[in-house]
Amino acid sequence: MERIRRVCPGDEERLAYVQTESWKSAFREIVPAEILAECTELEPARAMYRRLLSEGFGNGYLLELDGKAHCIAWWSEARDEDVAGCAENWRRGYGSAMMERLLADVKEAGYETLVLWVFEKNTSAIRFYESFGFAPSGKKRPSLGAVEEMYCKAL
Repeated sequence: MERIRRVCPGDEERLAYVQTESWKSAFREIVPAEILAECTELEPARAMYRRLLSEGFGNGYLLELDGKAHCIAWWSEARDEDVAGCAENWRRGYGSAMMERLLADVKEAGYETLVLWVFEKNTSAIRFYESFGFAPSGKKRPSLGAVEEMYCKAL
């Protein structure tokens, strides 16, 4: 049975596990191995989620399948000044149900645009985002030994 719920304090272990395992799979051909290994250590991810949850920063979701953590999604107000006033999706590794929930939540929060960053070589993620109406902005930045591009969607 599939269930999507908002995250809460105490979820940091599940969030860190899903993020690190999905990154290992999704980015192994994109991010250099030594950087990916560093970025997928459980304790720093756990600590990050513990801080985010304790500070109430952003809006996180956990998709559970048969009671087990399967996917995560997270959004907040955009962090880059040149897209101020937009919402930003900044955790990857979720499916269509999570994207639909996230889009509805961002729109309900009053944002007119959602932006996200995706590795330019992550063609499967790009296809996924484009299927939901996201389009490349042309803005790129170096990240983790690779290059990310910002994609945008009007809500």
